[in-house]
Amino acid sequence: MSGPQARTRAVAGSADAEQQEVLRRSDAILAQRPGDDAAHEARARALVALGRLEEAEADAMHAVRLDPDEIRYRELLAEIQSRRGEHADAAIEYARLARRDPGQLAWTVAEAAERIEAADAGKAVEAARRGVRLDPANFDAQLALARGLIHLGDAAAALPAASRASELRPGDPAAREAMGDALWLAARESAAFDEFASLAATLSSRDRDRVLAKARSLYRLRAGRLGRLLAASPGSFAFALRRGWLRVR
Repeated sequence: MSGPQARTRAVAGSADAEQQEVLRRSDAILAQRPGDDAAHEARARALVALGRLEEAEADAMHAVRLDPDEIRYRELLAEIQSRRGEHADAAIEYARLARRDPGQLAWTVAEAAERIEAADAGKAVEAARRGVRLDPANFDAQLALARGLIHLGDAAAALPAASRASELRPGDPAAREAMGDALWLAARESAAFDEFASLAATLSSRDRDRVLAKARSLYRLRAGRLGRLLAASPGSFAFALRRGWLRVR
């Protein structure tokens, strides 16, 4: 094993050992005081660090049950639920927090993002618009608004929101993808295809595959028979795209 690899493994092992020690101490506290909400929080955070999310959620829920007014516990629960893919539940927690403090932008934006992931575009747009009213220059709020409007099929409103997000953070991949989606929704297929094509060249792994799939779908809709045959092969399509051979009119 090389030096850097050995050091990385040693650091990871040390971090795991620290979290195990937190678990040991919190377990000891809970054995004496089962209603200790702070111990449940400490245990939940250690379990998150160890990747044991199901157990972490249970402890976070215990902390919330024991002290429903503690914001820190509800934030932790929402974060865990989001990481577990329980986006509807996470959205409910963020919405509850946002209602308690309507001026807290982070919770409103987080609610909007979770609503989108939960395929609840209507409520996502409502939350995102609240965020934009709080701070029109907030990138995450504008991006959430654009994405929600795209899911609702509202091209007229989605394009300005996507444009604003792109202005706030030029070159951001998420904003560029939203712009491509909004252009496609607005029947500006050529511009949308160009956006997806140039964006795919900057991405890797699953993000690249997702954007390429959009470009292929769009190309198939406008291509002739030979073009559709080319688009049927992801590898051939990606190669032709890299070479700059493909256009949508």
